[in-house]
Amino acid sequence: MQIFRTTSTAAILAMLVMVPSALADDTTGGASPGDPAPPVISTPTTPTVAGSRVVIKGGLAYAPAAAPLSIKKVIWAGNKIRSLPYIWGGGHAAWLARGYDCSGSVSFALHGGGLIRQTMVSGELASFGDRGKGQWITVFANGGHVFMVVAGARFDTSGASSARSRWQKNMRSGSGYAVRHPRGL
Repeated sequence: MQIFRTTSTAAILAMLVMVPSALADDTTGGASPGDPAPPVISTPTTPTVAGSRVVIKGGLAYAPAAAPLSIKKVIWAGNKIRSLPYIWGGGHAAWLARGYDCSGSVSFALHGGGLIRQTMVSGELASFGDRGKGQWITVFANGGHVFMVVAGARFDTSGASSARSRWQKNMRSGSGYAVRHPRGL
């Protein structure tokens, strides 16, 4: 009886050792080593698209796969509030609000990317980060309004048919605004 148990245990252990090696033979998923990288996997909360520019589908911004993670997180944070109404002062008492004003929405998105720790009003955003346009993100701010352009898409509470934070492809003039960007972005 003891010999049977020892033999059975040895056989089971041998099979367990062979299973991982059999699975390891299929790690490429049928792709040869020279095949291009697989497409970026996108989920409803973190939509992603190939390239370096945002794609907007149904009001939802798809973050470019080539963007730094902080930029993707800014875009995904903006997506979370894109359909909430404009409420003056919204987003300043707490990060989560029923609605957002221009600076509350820009602050929420920047915070989502880990670029600010507390909300800022539009006048404060006029001195945010470094001067000039950024490679990935540019904030346009003055004492009365703020919007930003992230990877080629405008995040703004004005300029479309409804009053809410939203992504838009159409640009607006930066005349009269301080032009700023997060350092290195």
